[in-house]
Amino acid sequence: MSKILIIGACGQIGSELTYKLRDIHGHDNVIASDISYNNLDVVNSGIFEIVDAQDYASILICVEKHQIDTIYLMAAMLSATGEKYPMKAWDLNMNSLFHVLNLAKAKFIKKVFWPSSIAVFGPTTPKDQTPQYTIMEPTTVYGITKQVGERWCQYYFEKYGVDVRSIRYPGIISWKTLPGGGTTDYAVEIYHKALSDGAYESFLSEETELPMMFMDDAIDATVKLMQAPADKLTIRSSYNLAAMSFTPKEIASEIKKHIKNFNITYNPDFRQQIADSWPKSIDDSYARNDWNWKHQFDLELMTKEMLTQLAKKEA
Repeated sequence: MSKILIIGACGQIGSELTYKLRDIHGHDNVIASDISYNNLDVVNSGIFEIVDAQDYASILICVEKHQIDTIYLMAAMLSATGEKYPMKAWDLNMNSLFHVLNLAKAKFIKKVFWPSSIAVFGPTTPKDQTPQYTIMEPTTVYGITKQVGERWCQYYFEKYGVDVRSIRYPGIISWKTLPGGGTTDYAVEIYHKALSDGAYESFLSEETELPMMFMDDAIDATVKLMQAPADKLTIRSSYNLAAMSFTPKEIASEIKKHIKNFNITYNPDFRQQIADSWPKSIDDSYARNDWNWKHQFDLELMTKEMLTQLAKKEA
């Protein structure tokens, strides 16, 4: 049985990935870890270790203690926060990746998952149906770290045979966890505010279209990629991944079908410039062909699920 370590398990994606992998592999075979105990639901749900993603020794001790063979590296500083702390973002995002790749190179572990992002693209990238292979000139620290990270993943695969796998996540939307400082956070906040206040002030303009994905689909894609036979994978940098694209105006319109008096206003801030550099839609045909990726949630279905689950949670 595979023994899995999730680094950054207390984050938005890491927490839900932890629960899913424990359902699949068993609680004793999935070790959750983070730099602190800041998500008690994760901490108390199974085996948990304090691991510093920037400390090679800290990771290695945990790997050897639990005989880990697979690492999911989910620790990162996201786009909006990264612009405030550029060197911290660079150090965390790059050092953690090198540590995990080097553990695989040294045969301490067999398989690595590392998330990339649509932030690897920039203003010179084709915005509609952005291809898998295209111009990448990211304008954020987060995007730069992800683009560089993709090249290192490809390098370690080609030079050292490291079985590393990656997805370029779009904006991720979840009712279970709060967002963690990304430019697409509005699409989570808007549901909370719709229920609590009946109104929301968007930090992006009404016509800003971005690729988005419901968390259930993001977790499903991650699991499917890691389960895929190695010889079926044609990309070791990072796969494009897509589900839906929409604007703040469109998501507000969908919410109004359920909350009639909901009102949205717009006050774009520094995140608007980041969003303007990203694609509007993504061509993910390689993922669909190589490992049979299919999304389940569109905007209508996601909105129903978000409002239903948040209403239960906040009751």
